[in-house]
Amino acid sequence: MTVPVPGATIGVVGGGQLGRMLAEAASPLGVDVVALDPTPDCPACPPAADQVVADFDDEDAVRGLAERADVLTYEIELADPDALAAVRDATGTPVHPSPETLRTIQDKLVQNRAFADAGVPVPAFRPVDGAEDLEAAFAEFGRPLMLKARTGGYDGRGNAPVESVEDARETFGDLDGYVAEELVDFERELSVVAASGDGETATFPVAENVHEAEILRESVVPARTSEAVREEATRVARDVLAALDGRGVFGVELFEVDGRILVNEVAPRPHNSGHYTIEGCYTSQFAQHARAVLGLPLGDTGLREPAVTANVLGDPDGEPRPAELAGAPSALRDGRVSLHWYGKREVRPLRKMGHVTAVGEDRGDLLVRARAARDAVSFRDPTDEDTPET
Repeated sequence: MTVPVPGATIGVVGGGQLGRMLAEAASPLGVDVVALDPTPDCPACPPAADQVVADFDDEDAVRGLAERADVLTYEIELADPDALAAVRDATGTPVHPSPETLRTIQDKLVQNRAFADAGVPVPAFRPVDGAEDLEAAFAEFGRPLMLKARTGGYDGRGNAPVESVEDARETFGDLDGYVAEELVDFERELSVVAASGDGETATFPVAENVHEAEILRESVVPARTSEAVREEATRVARDVLAALDGRGVFGVELFEVDGRILVNEVAPRPHNSGHYTIEGCYTSQFAQHARAVLGLPLGDTGLREPAVTANVLGDPDGEPRPAELAGAPSALRDGRVSLHWYGKREVRPLRKMGHVTAVGEDRGDLLVRARAARDAVSFRDPTDEDTPET
């Protein structure tokens, strides 16, 4: 594919923070990003050049986006693979990663089967379509096990450990359309951001991830594990790329278990655990995604220096409310900390509102500094004129 760079346009389905950071990274290339999102004035705009206000599955709107773009991509798994495939076939506008890859990723059972067939290591699993299937899974995997909705899960939603059919019904209700997995006793959670380009692949350094209530809280890079484990994680991530179709960046979530690596889930887009690449690597995951989908040579994924990213989340016990960020000057007193604010106007429990990244040498010190910067910020009601900025 030949694209006019500068002068190309990427159409992205989804206008959240990933679309925002993609637009920021594409701008130095002279590449515009147009985002399609149902929320008017979504976080991607600005810096995206424009927004199409429409639902993710609005085929007519996706077609209109394709007519303005040299390539289509997506930053959310709620994009509709059928609409993307239909528009690609009708207009000739390429879609990366492919709609077929998105369709595979959207169904966790299909995803697990595809990886298992390709020899990619995954936890033991089986489909669940009712209480009898779940009892059979308990007999095979023991109690508790991990139960996941096959479709619609996002940021940990739709996943939960369960110990009985009654427990599962209380958590999920109807038990049709799930996949049961053995509950993995892992030493740490890892991830690799990997890119598939035009005849080439590249992987970023392995991240170690800390979650809170299934939401990513912190990423430490390089991961605090052995070099052998990091090499194995990278090898498995490359095997994942080989099993999927289309160019772009993929977030590969992994478990480290007794020196072995298992794939947890894969996101066909830039990933929260890869935000450290903006300050920590020669090429960010967002610049890499732009390069990949446009068919440009991939950038150097080398680590400039160790980094820790901490997410700025809404209070888990708070109520949804209008919000602006307060405390940015305090967070930025550390001159080697970077703050990224996503421009969301409402804070909700555990909603990703922004992140901070600290760079340096000692990862223990980086964790302390990143946490201090994260804890220095808070949210204020934009209508409250008396709330001071600190």
